Amino acid sequence: MEAALIIFALMLLAVIGLGAYVTVKAVGAAKRSVERTVGQARRTVEDTTLRAKSFGQVGVVGALAQLRLDLRTSMRATEQALSEGARSDASLKESLGLFQRLSAHGRELDAELKRLEQEPDRQRTAGLLPELRERTARIVESADSLRWAARDRARRFAEDDLSTLSEQIEMESGALRDWSREPVDDLAAAAAAWDAEAQGSGSGPAAAQAHGPASGPAALSQAAPAPDYPWQKARRPESTT
Repeated sequence: MEAALIIFALMLLAVIGLGAYVTVKAVGAAKRSVERTVGQARRTVEDTTLRAKSFGQVGVVGALAQLRLDLRTSMRATEQALSEGARSDASLKESLGLFQRLSAHGRELDAELKRLEQEPDRQRTAGLLPELRERTARIVESADSLRWAARDRARRFAEDDLSTLSEQIEMESGALRDWSREPVDDLAAAAAAWDAEAQGSGSGPAAAQAHGPASGPAALSQAAPAPDYPWQKARRPESTT
């Protein structure tokens, strides 16, 4: 009785622990999903605001907004291209590591540009614009280089695979169209089999010559019976008188 109670208690604890684990996992997954959704919504709002500033305002504020927009657009596109490519091409993992290092510089520059948007001294900020444009251009150029290299690599692999597949299809199509070879091969195989059977059983042309010409007329003298058809009338029996 005590053993049964112990087993029941252990099973109950296992069920409770499993339920708690599943609940924690579900809560964590839901939390990550919410965080991703909130992050995407926040980025969308920020990008929309930057576009409005870059088109609607002139001077330092518009220039800073345009730099941030160019930087964020390039970095986001490169991250997506490398992440998707690394799933099927392991060599892109090194490129993804380089991009992570580049992203650190990009985030630092974006934070600096964001702070300068709130800077009241517009004249001093305007003096920093040439250096800020140069930094932005260097980061964007590096990100674009990684992105286009990954795309060129994926396109080259796709072209090579398509070329190989096309060659295999052409070979298969040629084999399917070569129907003249099969009947010839079949006739040759049938003739060889017939000769082998004739030599083993004593039949065939050689055997017919061995039996002599006498067997020929006897076989020909036996008339084959006329076939009966459903539409023919029954024959009358011949009279014996």
